[in-house]
Amino acid sequence: MSKLNIKANSAGVKFDDIKAQLMENEEFEDEYNKLQPRYELISQIIEARKSMGMTQEELAKLAGTTKSNISRFESGSYNPSLDFII
Repeated sequence: MSKLNIKANSAGVKFDDIKAQLMENEEFEDEYNKLQPRYELISQIIEARKSMGMTQEELAKLAGTTKSNISRFESGSYNPSLDFII
């Protein structure tokens, strides 16, 4: 992948600017689009948990797992089974 050509301003680099440049790469765009449904589901679960005023620890107890598993799931670094999700 080629070097990004993004200029930082005083507040840093905007995500949308980086994403736009990365999306110019067809391979990156294909991978991004494949992962989009996964991250959308994660976002919906996080929003549901927060809207209920529930902590990761409380969700973990309800799901029969650990807080660290919930944290890794919400960050996208944990790939749980379908049974875990439902």
